[in-house]
Amino acid sequence: MPWVIAIMMFLMVLAGAGGLGLAQMARTLGSSLSNRLTIQIVEADAAAREAQTRAALAALTAMPGVHDATRVGAEEMKALLEPWLGADMAESDLPLPAMIDVTLDGASAAGVAKRLGPVASAARIDDHSRSLAPLARLIEALQWVAAALVLLVAAAAAATVVLAARAALDTHRATIEVLHLLGATDSQIADLFQRRIAFDALVAGLVGFAAAALVIVMLARRFAALGSELLGMTGGLATGSWALLLLLPIAATVLAMAAARWTVLAALRRTP
Repeated sequence: MPWVIAIMMFLMVLAGAGGLGLAQMARTLGSSLSNRLTIQIVEADAAAREAQTRAALAALTAMPGVHDATRVGAEEMKALLEPWLGADMAESDLPLPAMIDVTLDGASAAGVAKRLGPVASAARIDDHSRSLAPLARLIEALQWVAAALVLLVAAAAAATVVLAARAALDTHRATIEVLHLLGATDSQIADLFQRRIAFDALVAGLVGFAAAALVIVMLARRFAALGSELLGMTGGLATGSWALLLLLPIAATVLAMAAARWTVLAALRRTP
């Protein structure tokens, strides 16, 4: 039983860590991108593009509900486009749109579009919250899957404890009869089984937790090495998440104790 519980705890912690990491990613996405817009001034004529960009910046700066409006500089634009267009893009005559990063503080994308319409007809607004909505729904679905996996593994662990308790009862049937003759109650006998199974479950749970924690740390380093901002959000769990994961071995021990006690008492009551 201890080895089986250790393996199940390993899987349970991995599933829980996945769910908590996804929740952390969802919070990061919501806080950093849900209130941000990107405005592109798509105009082939350089003079008209510059005029509309200045007018858009002035309108956004004066607009209530806009926290900040910053134009993306030429060097930053080059860095963004270089992986796609090559290092020689700066020397090309390719007309690039002007870009403005906007941080909202109460305003909406529709309100910004209405405000920019008269002053920047070539403006295109990218609403990050709308474009990331499918990703947010996917993350939410994966969180439910992770929670379901934790519950399924917990149920399997409880079933393992029930089978182990029944096997132990059959093995020690003669000893239990002697204890009954000596005056031991069903509750006292159940305490013996419960104490032993609780110790085995706690040790096995901590072993499974340690192995899973090692895997999580290794995967976090791999995610961090990718250099992706989105994947980097899952690169390290917060302290609170680790505390919740550490509660899993304790919860599994309590579950094992309850399952063992219920199994032993139910079996002893049926014994003539």
